[in-house]
Amino acid sequence: MTLDALRLEVPDILDGEAVPLADLNNRLSEARLLLLDQALQEVLGLLFRLNRSAMTLLERQRALQSFSDAYRYHARQQPVSDAPAPLFLRLCSELAIGFKRLLLQILQGRQPSRPHLAWCLYMAQHFLAQCLLRHYQLYQEPPPSLWRDSHLLYWLAERQECLDEPVAAAFQPVPASTQRGIYQQMLLLALSNPFHLADGESPILFAALAPLAETGRLLPWDDDDESEGPLVDLTDAQPCLGYGQQPTGHPDYLRRFELGALLIALLEPAPLRTAEERQVLDKVQQHWQGRQQRRHPRIDYDIPCHLISGLSAIHAQLLEQRPGRAPAHMLDASPGGAGVLCAADQAPSLAVGQLVLLLNEQSAPTLALVRWRHLNARGLHLGLRYLKGLPRPVWLRRAPSAQTHAGVLQSTPEPGNGWHHGLWLPSGQFGEGENLWLQLAGVNNQATFPLPASNLHTPEVSRYPLRLT
Repeated sequence: MTLDALRLEVPDILDGEAVPLADLNNRLSEARLLLLDQALQEVLGLLFRLNRSAMTLLERQRALQSFSDAYRYHARQQPVSDAPAPLFLRLCSELAIGFKRLLLQILQGRQPSRPHLAWCLYMAQHFLAQCLLRHYQLYQEPPPSLWRDSHLLYWLAERQECLDEPVAAAFQPVPASTQRGIYQQMLLLALSNPFHLADGESPILFAALAPLAETGRLLPWDDDDESEGPLVDLTDAQPCLGYGQQPTGHPDYLRRFELGALLIALLEPAPLRTAEERQVLDKVQQHWQGRQQRRHPRIDYDIPCHLISGLSAIHAQLLEQRPGRAPAHMLDASPGGAGVLCAADQAPSLAVGQLVLLLNEQSAPTLALVRWRHLNARGLHLGLRYLKGLPRPVWLRRAPSAQTHAGVLQSTPEPGNGWHHGLWLPSGQFGEGENLWLQLAGVNNQATFPLPASNLHTPEVSRYPLRLT
């Protein structure tokens, strides 16, 4: 396979007429007065027709600039950390289509200026990056065409020598400012195990990568090169070749993603980097140089089971109060965890980092953490990490007769040393060093203790190590 701009995925030109350009800005302004879903529907309808209509290069460019302004406005109306509306994802996709079609018109015309060509390549790549980000926010696999077009845009920018041409684009979350930067920002996001990220962490990571991404370099592939950086096949429909996957593409289209300078830049002082960005970068950088192999082999299953999600519901189940439970199927399991499939509408209660209790007829109730999730046509796929030990319901109080708070005590025997306990509480409910009273179910006495530092923390729950007599 050879790379060519004509391989960019764009729809056919239809015979219907687009909205007259003289009325376009008025229609876009009127859409700002509507509710968000209605506004997105109106803007998307206008853009859909424009992308399938014959227009001169200048007409299309001016129209797309107006749609880009509308995109910025409507993007501000919904928090970046929230799961995007389906119409917003479609708007990103249509904007990418619009700029890809504009790029084809530029390349088919007279010799374009480098800044003009760089701007168009960048805008097409930016909206593909937005599609990628929004898919990961929804825990959905991006379509293969997204990566085919992204690789092709990078290759075109490489051939036209405008990879490092700066482009001023005021978007949120912040993208890198060059074609090289935003493409490598996409690669790093995809390499960061995005389905393991908690809700709202994908946009934080995307913004944190913006000033770093340009320091990486895609180098020509050398068969004798023994470096371990990810390998990119520009003709493939995936971000990078998988762990242990041998390259089969033509050497001209293979690139080794050299991350040495980026990893050094990651350690340098960055006063503008927020604490949230530092935390998520620390979490994902281990994945950038190849996927780690499983610690335990997994065995395929097809076992009906149930999930009880959230600390308060687990507490109620342990007290035999029969809270609501989600039906599911265990697809595979190992000593360390399991893969589970449940209905897509369970996604709001099963965020990454949520504590769950796994119930099935073949084993005792098992406490687990949601490590990753992925949504597709079959439903919501979850990766669970088992938390070994006996779960027991407990109550916490700030004073002997104060209001009770539900907790779960995870107890594991230690040979010759009694029991090791982990106390699960909602994240942020209590502070380190705070004196608490703990009462076990069926026990009248209360034990007092200062809350230690957490040794496992997620956005949903925290675990505190305890020694109880």
